[in-house]
Amino acid sequence: MILWFACTFIIGYLLGSLHGSSIAQLISGTNVKKEGVKNSGASNAAIVLGWKFGALVALIDISKGIAAVLGLRILLGQFNLSSELEWTMLFVISAAVVIGHNFPFYMNFDGGKGTASIIGVMLALDWKLGLAGGLLLVACALATDYLVVGVLVLYGMLFAIAYFPAEGSWPLLTAFGLFAMALWKHIENIKRIKNGTESKVSSVFRKKVGPA
Repeated sequence: MILWFACTFIIGYLLGSLHGSSIAQLISGTNVKKEGVKNSGASNAAIVLGWKFGALVALIDISKGIAAVLGLRILLGQFNLSSELEWTMLFVISAAVVIGHNFPFYMNFDGGKGTASIIGVMLALDWKLGLAGGLLLVACALATDYLVVGVLVLYGMLFAIAYFPAEGSWPLLTAFGLFAMALWKHIENIKRIKNGTESKVSSVFRKKVGPA
């Protein structure tokens, strides 16, 4: 069983390390990792290149989360596992995808912040709560004009999934760990909000073209 968990984590990590920002770089010629807030996630792609590129990166990063969880769920359906064990493994691969996105080995373990990836795994874990979480993120981000506020609120829905319909204690512990990592990853954003220097959602939508 340890081997199963190890293989699940490794596969999830490798899938998570496939960044949508790499596709954006191929199309635009701009490495967003070296621009804006020096981050390879969808939010920085939107800041640097505009909302269309941000949406493209988000779509790719969401899709890898969905693919990882759904793929594992289909595989686990071939075995007679307990519901608790199945949910534990689903949360293991979910965490691995986010960790792979945040700490890809080929970027010196300095990638994105995992928001799009966590949306993807949430949609695959429970599409109704995942969709509700995504809508809540958008609503809070638009209401406050700061994406980070919506991101942190999003994790409330992850806790909801971990509590129900998931079973066992490991999903909830994993959700706490992912939230702690998200909070740590967004410390600089929170500091910039306090300083009044954080990029606002409204300014991103006004941006049309990124740097050459």
